[in-house]
Amino acid sequence: MQIHTYLSPPAETARRHGPNDRIVMSSRVRLARNVREFAFPGWAKKPERIKVLELIRPAVEGLPEMTGAFSEVMDNLTALDKQILVERHLISREHAAKSVGSGLVLNKEETFCVMINEEDHLRMQALRPGLQLRQAWNAIDRLDTALEKKLDYAFSNDLGYLTACPTNLGTGIRVSAMLHLPGLVLAEQINPIIQSVNKLGLAVRGLYGEGTEALGNVFQVSNQMTLGETEAAIVERLEKVLSQIIEHEENSRQILMEQRPKVIYNHIGRAYGILANAHSITSKETMNFLSLFRLGVDMGVFPGVDRSLVDELFLTTQPAHLQRKLSDKMTAEERDIVRADMLRDCLKDVGRPVVKRIDPGELDKTANS
Repeated sequence: MQIHTYLSPPAETARRHGPNDRIVMSSRVRLARNVREFAFPGWAKKPERIKVLELIRPAVEGLPEMTGAFSEVMDNLTALDKQILVERHLISREHAAKSVGSGLVLNKEETFCVMINEEDHLRMQALRPGLQLRQAWNAIDRLDTALEKKLDYAFSNDLGYLTACPTNLGTGIRVSAMLHLPGLVLAEQINPIIQSVNKLGLAVRGLYGEGTEALGNVFQVSNQMTLGETEAAIVERLEKVLSQIIEHEENSRQILMEQRPKVIYNHIGRAYGILANAHSITSKETMNFLSLFRLGVDMGVFPGVDRSLVDELFLTTQPAHLQRKLSDKMTAEERDIVRADMLRDCLKDVGRPVVKRIDPGELDKTANS
């Protein structure tokens, strides 16, 4: 079976809802594990990586949660397949670069994904829509417990689970959430928020993790250290911080609408105008304009439009998904044209933004306040 026929259609993926998904797009809990007496993947020779893969893969496939799962070695996946998995946040960019000796096991619901021989022998993750960190943690904990009965994990009584990167020592847990924060960006409050979060020992990254840009005003917030704190405490700490960020984002949107409504309407209107009328548009432009369009949907500026339409476009307009849909290999310029054609077609029935009429006197009061 090929991965693109196994994955859920983008429209179905976009309709998955969870708590606070207006701002929290998804939650993820990842565990890093290694098998005792084998070199970490970065130091292992090809025969040893293959041996580890042959040991781990059937153990993962045999888990009840992985019944009917997609299981494949990375060298059997095309570059396009791998990039689609990256765009869906199912595998890391680092794992997409792997070939012989690495593998992937993904369950049908796309709630569990196990990367074999990425930076560690095992990178297993649970994914949930919206703010569901605790649910994701409970799910991956059960899977990890079952797997530990089949595999001899590398573990130290002093250091906990041994990992390739020292920052993952201990619990080996990485808890993260993907947040849509256009209000904080437009209010120019995002940098103070990031600085505050960093001071709490958490990391704020871009759309595809470390070293990437926050395209579409989407940010990933995660814990940095895993040693000396229990998994439950890490999850709870991140939940508290996320609740505060959600509150700040909601407040920013409300204040902007009360004090600078024309600025908000201008951003949303321009974004809609370009998305609905452009004949060539880059992936980066699309992400940033879709973010503002999504903000407009959330604020009721586009009555009758469901947020799932925007979330589907977030996915289908990305390079690999676009390439897969059109089959033929395209240059970047050709993709920009096809992307614009797709956007115009998808938005042809979306009416112009409906804005609240503002009394000029109110603007004067706002400006003087």
